[in-house]
Amino acid sequence: MADGSKRLFAAATLASEARAKYRFLPETALPSDLPDGEIAIADMANAFGVTHRTLHFYEEKHLISADRHGLMRIYGTDDVLRMAVITVCRETGMSIAVIQEIMERLDDAETPEDAETTFRAALNTRKREIMAEMSGLNRQMQKVADLLDYDSTVDAPHANDDDGLALLTPEERRCLELMAEGRSTAEVARSLELKYEETEALEAAIMEKLGAGDRFQAIAKGMLLGLAKH
Repeated sequence: MADGSKRLFAAATLASEARAKYRFLPETALPSDLPDGEIAIADMANAFGVTHRTLHFYEEKHLISADRHGLMRIYGTDDVLRMAVITVCRETGMSIAVIQEIMERLDDAETPEDAETTFRAALNTRKREIMAEMSGLNRQMQKVADLLDYDSTVDAPHANDDDGLALLTPEERRCLELMAEGRSTAEVARSLELKYEETEALEAAIMEKLGAGDRFQAIAKGMLLGLAKH
């Protein structure tokens, strides 16, 4: 069996065995490169595309907990599954306070159906919030478009959408498309099969080329260039 297939099989086995024991967590995808058994903090961070500091923060918020083998922090199967749920929630833009509330409700779930219902309710709530945010963003973008005179000689070089897109490499364009779809940096990294740091550098290059001050401005420009799916 190839190394990639072995990793996928190990992740699937881990998910199956753990969910039989911790059955009151909703079904969420696990990284395919998880090591077998207990997981050291470095492997946990790499698998989920986060920093050690982020994991420490989650521990401080009682979202996950680590055992210690000497000086090394080790995470068990239950915390891997909890981390998968937390990661999904963070990728949708939920706040830590909301995630804490969700995890508490999941801990109180009496059946797998209760856990799934709780999780889907939280996702539906977040969906409505995102739709409201998108509506507000669209109104702001329309206002900006109304204020800017794209037909003036000053703005003429930027009137053609292709001028802005031509600045980006194919990989950068794909990255911007994923960003415009609402993907987090960690999710973009997994989609492009890049390391988290490489994806951060890619997004930084996009922001520089588009003259965006932050990730959200780059996404907004992506919407103007027709990359966002409404």
